[in-house]
Amino acid sequence: MPERRARRPAPGSKKHTWRRAASLAKPSTTGRAPDRTPHTPPPPTPSPAHQPGSIVHAALYRDGVRVSSPDSLADTYRELREEPHGMAWIGLARPTEAELLSLAAEFDLHELAVEDAMEAHQRPKLERYGETLFVVLRAARYLDAPEEVDFGELHVFVGPDFVITVRHGAAPDLSAVRRRMEETPDLLKLGPEAVLYAILDAVVDGYAPVVSGVQNDIDEIETEVFSGDPEVSRRIYELSREMVEFQRATRPLVGMLHALMAGFAKYRTDEELQRYLRDVADHVTHTSERVDGFRQALADILTVNATLVTQEQNAEMRALAEAGFQQNEEIKKISSWAAILFAPTLVGTIYGMNFDAMPELNWAFGYPFAILLMAVVCVSLYFIFKRRDWL
Repeated sequence: MPERRARRPAPGSKKHTWRRAASLAKPSTTGRAPDRTPHTPPPPTPSPAHQPGSIVHAALYRDGVRVSSPDSLADTYRELREEPHGMAWIGLARPTEAELLSLAAEFDLHELAVEDAMEAHQRPKLERYGETLFVVLRAARYLDAPEEVDFGELHVFVGPDFVITVRHGAAPDLSAVRRRMEETPDLLKLGPEAVLYAILDAVVDGYAPVVSGVQNDIDEIETEVFSGDPEVSRRIYELSREMVEFQRATRPLVGMLHALMAGFAKYRTDEELQRYLRDVADHVTHTSERVDGFRQALADILTVNATLVTQEQNAEMRALAEAGFQQNEEIKKISSWAAILFAPTLVGTIYGMNFDAMPELNWAFGYPFAILLMAVVCVSLYFIFKRRDWL
């Protein structure tokens, strides 16, 4: 039983309002398919103004062959009641609340499943409500221009004589799935389980271009890392986030398909269909392993990039330190010569003041002594600075 059932919606909330409407529009559940005899009064149907934008395609099949293409939900219900051995396949894109209420009342859909389909943003899962399977899938497609992965969400209701798909997002393209099934009536006549297999196969096949595109991105990122592209860190981070989403879309499918295969075996579904489903499970397992590898590869690339950036920063700091050292050496030389030249300047300045009362002015050896003093001081300072490697 899903964990969400334990939560009661607050009165006045959207969920509370929807469940009250569902309890009024939906008959009491007995675990059996609803009675489809012609005398059954039609259930509440959505306003026609809502239908054209939500109903992508609706068709009725008998023995794998399309017998009609109803224009509305009401026509689909009526024709399915008149065709006891038929199967309805209804495709919706972002349906309205009224349409989901109508479907819930007609096909006895569980309110929790319908609530999930209405709100979207669900994790991939497989649940059974009586005779109805509820499957949530996350489709993906690779966008070449922006080099991004676009994720869509698909909700599938599978009952004894109906398949309802509720799509949120551009992926997947279920029209191709419908064409494929109609071109193979032997497979389509196996019933709703065959349609579910075809949808699963299409979603999983859609992962292959994504895996290929991501692999190309990782190869380009590796080249950019070793070429020193400063923008590569941002690209690694963005691709890592997409791989987290991709992993959330693929990893639950492995367990879901194994549970579905067990159900197919339990209810003795056609053996050929079971083999097809096993093939899809193998592809999902392979894709999930590739995605795990991508996440690990991106983590390793990010580590290598951080190491390279650190090395580059260390090299720049070392170059700055060397430049600072050279500058200090030059300052030492300039300071040393300035000190050497300061000594004779000081002596010459003192004796150049021309005062009458200065000592040694009338001394005959005053000039030679001043010159000798200047020379001694300069030579002494020179050897001192030379010994300290300032010169």
